[in-house]
Amino acid sequence: MSAPTSPADLYRHSLRLLLDGNVPGWVDLWADDGVMEFPFAPDDRPRRLEGKAAVAAYMRPYPDHIDLHDFPALQIHETTDPETIVVEMRGVGRLVRTGAPFDMTYIAVVTVKGGRITSYRDYWNPLALLEPGTDFAGSGR
Repeated sequence: MSAPTSPADLYRHSLRLLLDGNVPGWVDLWADDGVMEFPFAPDDRPRRLEGKAAVAAYMRPYPDHIDLHDFPALQIHETTDPETIVVEMRGVGRLVRTGAPFDMTYIAVVTVKGGRITSYRDYWNPLALLEPGTDFAGSGR
């Protein structure tokens, strides 16, 4: 695949990498000083990751916890800032440890500069942590 040319193209490419379980490839899309934020994270979860290394450490165990199958209903909205998009989507799959279904709705605000993700605010649903059979330990979700 040629290099993505827009924030929307880069984001779609990032989802393909996650579906393929290619977390290192996903992390490679980040700027060295990129910031990932989780504004709705509960107190026992990280709310801000600063730098590509922190994002990599956070995401490294993701495939051990969640086996993603699809991102249905993906909607990418452009903003007045051509480097920033707003994304609405669902991530579906299964929890690796229990085999239970995984279905999470996300809204993300993503900024891409120079072909790299510089800011990613992930508005995931912390109430899903309370559902029986859900084990997000170590995944940040």
